[in-house]
Amino acid sequence: MKILITEFMETKSVELLKKKFDITVDLELSKNHNKLKDLINNFDVLIVRNKTQVNQELLEKASALKFIGRLGVGLDNIDIEYCKKNNIHVQPATGMNADSVAEFVIHSSLSLLKNIPLMHQETLLGNWPRTAIPSRELQDKTIGLLGFGLIAKKVSILAKIFNSNIIAYDPFVDPVVGNEFNTKLVSKKELFESADIISIHLPLSDSTKNLLNYDALKQMLKKPIIINSSRGSIINEKDLLRAYEEKLISGFALDVYEIEPVQQTFLNSIKKNTNCILTPHIAGVTEESNTRVSEFIANMILKFFKL
Repeated sequence: MKILITEFMETKSVELLKKKFDITVDLELSKNHNKLKDLINNFDVLIVRNKTQVNQELLEKASALKFIGRLGVGLDNIDIEYCKKNNIHVQPATGMNADSVAEFVIHSSLSLLKNIPLMHQETLLGNWPRTAIPSRELQDKTIGLLGFGLIAKKVSILAKIFNSNIIAYDPFVDPVVGNEFNTKLVSKKELFESADIISIHLPLSDSTKNLLNYDALKQMLKKPIIINSSRGSIINEKDLLRAYEEKLISGFALDVYEIEPVQQTFLNSIKKNTNCILTPHIAGVTEESNTRVSEFIANMILKFFKL
């Protein structure tokens, strides 16, 4: 049987699969959809991250495909309905990078509360903004989590170490579950009005796309920090920058974008004196999480094929 890997996977896990499968690794295929379409019918297994678009057009060519391994959590780049109808098993690496993302959220919260991006920029310029730029603590701040899945729960656990208050909006979660994590489940409106920091932990869907638009940002009463390590299109990027310029929010950290790689036009619209952190979709990608994610998918493939 044959496996095609189109995005980076930890070497030891690839070697483990090589003992049982014929492996092809071609990272360029994540960007070359037409070439991928021409080759996909030869493979029983496809392993991807988030760049490879596994849509119906591709899947219709994948006559031998039985298993898709997603080296991560989000499945918006995979046509799940088509896979269900055609008996193609889709396996995400659920929970394997949750610790990494949770750490990213806490790190971003601390950095932006203390205005580290502004301090860094001014110090590089030879200035000494020791008192000119304010700095705040995470203690006693209210962190609002949009979504309360595994990653959000891990954020709540870490935030409690700093004596933060945690609230969350998730209509699919029983308030009893929130209580187990010392987290109060609230309405979206209450979260917008009460949070000093808002972190997004939602899948991308029709109902969550552009969830944080200008109208939503105007409802935020405490000039919060916005952190998105989930999916880019949940935030309207133009509205986010407008909200920052109008001082409706006090900073933002983006690890995901409407279009990836992030477009230069968006970067050009961010002023140098902006309290922001921009990273290239790496919140869940650490050396440790890559090992866990890769090992998990490799083992699930071996289990699926009973090898």
